[in-house]
Amino acid sequence: MNRLHRSTHRYLGRLRQTLRSGAFLGTALSAALLSAALVGSSVGAGDASAASASKATRFTIYVAGDSTASIYDATLAPRTGWGQALPVFTGPAVTVRDAALSGASSKSFADLGLLDTILSTISPGDYLLISFGHNDEKADEARHTDPYTTYQSYLRRYLDGARQHGAHPVLVTPVERRRFDTAGHALLSHGEYPEAMRQLAAAEGVPLIDLTTSSRARWEALGPEGTQAEFLWLDPAENPNYPDGVQDNTHFQAHGAIEVARLIAQDLCRQRVLPPGSLVALNRTAIPDSAITWPAAVPVG
Repeated sequence: MNRLHRSTHRYLGRLRQTLRSGAFLGTALSAALLSAALVGSSVGAGDASAASASKATRFTIYVAGDSTASIYDATLAPRTGWGQALPVFTGPAVTVRDAALSGASSKSFADLGLLDTILSTISPGDYLLISFGHNDEKADEARHTDPYTTYQSYLRRYLDGARQHGAHPVLVTPVERRRFDTAGHALLSHGEYPEAMRQLAAAEGVPLIDLTTSSRARWEALGPEGTQAEFLWLDPAENPNYPDGVQDNTHFQAHGAIEVARLIAQDLCRQRVLPPGSLVALNRTAIPDSAITWPAAVPVG
């Protein structure tokens, strides 16, 4: 078995163990889980009123994606995916089911049956946010796709599957990593994958949230120092879950996940993708980390 095949075999083994252990947390996170401070807060311009939200048709937003979007349990807090933070901005008529899986690509997520799991429960009028690219870039056979061939082909499975069930697919380009040049400017790191997704969205006539562009603009504005508070950067002994500290330039702590989720929610609002009254608190500043719920640690076995 060559090195590529050994890498693929190890990756599939880890994912199967993750699924067996229950760490695939497709848990419904609704606005009811938010703190009372958020539920009772006023909303800014462009937000829906509470009265309008209460009258809206109930529906579910499903999230299919990778570790940047997935749910993390209490043993990994404050690490947070943007899908885990999305309920901060959804009204009482909306439920979020975050099925994103760490390490997944558009290919491996579908090949492992996780897309089928979503499609077995998605209903007419629901929405499916689809965000891959970080791991499609990887070299191993289990995950790698080519931007303009297999990547687009796998993404079409998500689009077609959602449509066949009367649901609405929405493509979300991959969030940018924390990478800067020597002059302090935020860099692009995803190659041709975002553009391939943009072209697919145009060809298929589906909404596109260009998170690659909006997140890079945010990192550019915050700069190398300011972005540390949004990515998972912790000093040694700052958090008991990370006693040696951590400097992660891909994943977020709660504040960063909330702000990335805000970017997505604002674009959904701007494009009028969701029904009126679905989104709240889009312009509310200083949302506390306590708005995030980390589920209890999942036992192995």
